Amino acid sequence: MIVAEQLTKRYGDKLAVDNVSFTVPPGKVTGFLGPNGAGKSTTMRMIVGLDRPTAGRVTVNGARYQSMRAPLTEVGVLLDAKAVHTGRSARNHLRAIAATHGFGRARVDEVIELTGIASVAGRRAGTFSLGMGQRLGIATALLGDPHTLILDEPVNGLDPEGVRWVRQFVRYVAGEGRTVLLSSHLMSEMAQTADRIVVLGRGKVLAEGDLPDLVQEWTSTAVTVRSPRLTELISEIEGSEVTVTSNEPELATITGLTAARIGDLAAARGIPLHELTPHAGSLEDAYLALTGEAVEYRTKEIA
Repeated sequence: MIVAEQLTKRYGDKLAVDNVSFTVPPGKVTGFLGPNGAGKSTTMRMIVGLDRPTAGRVTVNGARYQSMRAPLTEVGVLLDAKAVHTGRSARNHLRAIAATHGFGRARVDEVIELTGIASVAGRRAGTFSLGMGQRLGIATALLGDPHTLILDEPVNGLDPEGVRWVRQFVRYVAGEGRTVLLSSHLMSEMAQTADRIVVLGRGKVLAEGDLPDLVQEWTSTAVTVRSPRLTELISEIEGSEVTVTSNEPELATITGLTAARIGDLAAARGIPLHELTPHAGSLEDAYLALTGEAVEYRTKEIA
């Protein structure tokens, strides 16, 4: 379990992380989301002792990372896949780390096979593509068979097979009761992978909770309705909590009522429906609603 309590980091006049508190429980994949500049990477660096908090504290399984006697067996970390000796082969890079931490060569061979880099393990790491570099970074994080995994953008540069492998792997290790903190900008992938979500914006926690609950709280369900008697139907369903948007004579988008309720009302009045399609909110919708005012580097809207 990772517990951050009132975690704060200031660089001169810039407040990068502002009184952040959250929990990453074992047995679940926790997604760590936020716009560029939100403080995600700084927070991850503080978790593993690479940056010292200005205030507050963060522990992993009840201990500060710096106090762990064998940190690689406690926490596996991927923050920068390029942090390798580019002149060494992938196998020798892993063997060097294993040797300094008391792991045998058999474990090196295991993680090479597990991450799918066996065919290129003899090549210099500096020649790797972005995706292969990510796989090597994940292999490094797994060397100590850790209880906790912290992965920053692990699917960056991976092909579809690699993305699916990461998804299946982190869900598997979470199912074993381990703790997984996963950062990504790919909302569709995070929606398939994460159980819980922590959202940062401008250094603050904007939301924390189980993914379905967060999506439900920050999005609305809309229903597309098509009917030759749309005006009559709208008059039947209008209310203070119902919103109707219509740009075509027989087509409308309705929020505030379920598709089942609209269908029941139409049936009771004998109003024919040619379409009744519910549209549930997505993680991307919830994320954009949460971070709309917290985007530091905003792009121009495309008409």
